[in-house]
Amino acid sequence: MARVVVDVMPKPEILDPQGKAVQGALPRLGFEGVSEVRQGKRFELELDGEATDDRLAQVHEMAATLLSNPVIEDYDVRVVSTDEGPSVG
Repeated sequence: MARVVVDVMPKPEILDPQGKAVQGALPRLGFEGVSEVRQGKRFELELDGEATDDRLAQVHEMAATLLSNPVIEDYDVRVVSTDEGPSVG
C-alpha cells in the first residue's frame, strides 16, 4: 500500500480571499511577521499496491480532472509512504 498526497493551491495570479482573511486575522491574534497567506486543499490517497509510474499517472489524472480546477489551481502529487508488507527471510 502507498500513501500519496495531492496538494491543491490557487494559482499565484488568482485572488485568495480565504488566505487574505487569515492574513488579516493573524495580527489581531498577536501573530506578527506573516506577509502572505494562501489557503489550499490537501488530499491523502491510499493506493492498493505500489506507487508505480502508471498508478502515479492515474493520480495526476485524478488531480487534474476532479481534485483541482486547473483553470485557477495548481496541484502537486507526492508519495509520502509505502508499505512493502512483512519482509520474508
